[in-house]
Amino acid sequence: MPRGRGLSARLKLTLSYAGFLMIAGALLLAVVWVFLLRYVPDNSQGLLGTAPNRYLLIRTFAPPAAASMAFLLVFGLVGGWILAGRMLAPLTRITDAARRAAGGSLSHRIRLEGRDDEFGELADVFDTMLEQLESHVAEQRRFAANASHELRTPLAVAKSLLDVARKDPTRDRGELIERLHTVNTRAIDLTEALLLLSRGERGHFTRESVDLSLLAEEAAETLLPLAEQRGITLDVTGGAARTSGSADLLLHMVANLVQNAIVHNLPADGTVTVHTEAHGATSVLRVENTGHRLPPELVPTLTEPFQRGAERVRTDEHAGVGLGLAIVHSIVRAHDGTLDLVPRPLGGLLATVRLPDVSRAGPTV
Repeated sequence: MPRGRGLSARLKLTLSYAGFLMIAGALLLAVVWVFLLRYVPDNSQGLLGTAPNRYLLIRTFAPPAAASMAFLLVFGLVGGWILAGRMLAPLTRITDAARRAAGGSLSHRIRLEGRDDEFGELADVFDTMLEQLESHVAEQRRFAANASHELRTPLAVAKSLLDVARKDPTRDRGELIERLHTVNTRAIDLTEALLLLSRGERGHFTRESVDLSLLAEEAAETLLPLAEQRGITLDVTGGAARTSGSADLLLHMVANLVQNAIVHNLPADGTVTVHTEAHGATSVLRVENTGHRLPPELVPTLTEPFQRGAERVRTDEHAGVGLGLAIVHSIVRAHDGTLDLVPRPLGGLLATVRLPDVSRAGPTV
């Protein structure tokens, strides 16, 4: 916002230091007057009948006092300017870093040396903020680039199909319509996934009491035909696990975890186990599935958008768009929870969601 030009903080501190010195000097002179000079008789005999008198003492004392006051003023201004500069030097570095960040450079760090004081704490917090901003901006740029690529693919395929149909009028229209329907469905699924991911990241939703065990049963019932088609045994165990949040988003979270566990499983005779429980002030949802062994370094990347994993890609109708676990992670964060992914020693994945159980949590202030 526009502001009028004013005195700098360094000049204000300098004037404050000099002012305090002048006030201290004036108080010292007042003490001399109150407790000494005013008791000296103002007559020709002076104190105890001897000279000098008050008039002579004042004339003798006044010039040195005035010179001392002038020295205090100069000393206060010069010393205050130097001292204020040293005190505000860390703030100048923080301001320079903020100005660079405002210009788009998020890689610069303050890394303030010295003792742990208020300026050091401010610099550390600012460095942490810059690291988070840089990471968030890089993540958004990757997301935008990947989303553009993923959206472009079905559109390019649809355009190619239409070009072929236009050049070859005798081509089977039924086959063309079916392939266009498949491509269009994939584009719609991707768009809906992106909207759901954006909704989860914003965290703007109405909270209500939700039982994760009921959501697990609903998701399992919906995905049971898919599990039977693939020869997967789907089990739901555990008890009530209540939390506060959006029932719609939490249902998407559970469904994505269960579908992910079904799709990325063994070719036959695989299992998926969904378990819910309340543990203290935390509601826990676990989705465990069999499958191929996953490299430990692959697991942390699974929650990144469009990261399917080299060993987890499917080429059938449930290939997905690479947003399933990213959506889960986004919804979990929006509900103040945590998502842990751990590869099973014999293959497969164990996904654990922990959400706050508001029915068991203590009172909040």
